[in-house]
Amino acid sequence: MTLTQVRKFSLSLRDATEEPHFDRTSFRVNGRIFVTAQPTEPFIHIFVDETQREPALAMHPDCMEKLLWGGKVVGLRVALNKAPVESVKDLIRAAWALRGKKSRSQTKSSSSADRGRRS
Repeated sequence: MTLTQVRKFSLSLRDATEEPHFDRTSFRVNGRIFVTAQPTEPFIHIFVDETQREPALAMHPDCMEKLLWGGKVVGLRVALNKAPVESVKDLIRAAWALRGKKSRSQTKSSSSADRGRRS
């Protein structure tokens, strides 16, 4: 899979956008990052939780590894030239769903809090 294919697939997901993120590009849903990439690197970072991460690592140890951020595992680092295309798409879709879900629940919570303040 190439970064061009990752971009096309990621942006095909509902409400997905592409925005700069330091020296990387990021794909976001409702402002929350679900994938990052640097055009000069052969891998991407996919922000999935343990339920998607651990099976993917077991199935593809040659092209996926844990992604650490501040000592905490936050997703997967995926080698695009080795990873099966359908596995990458499944992980991107899962990250998109996870980030979109969190954003929608936060929006509902803040709306409830705002209503309480107006009363």
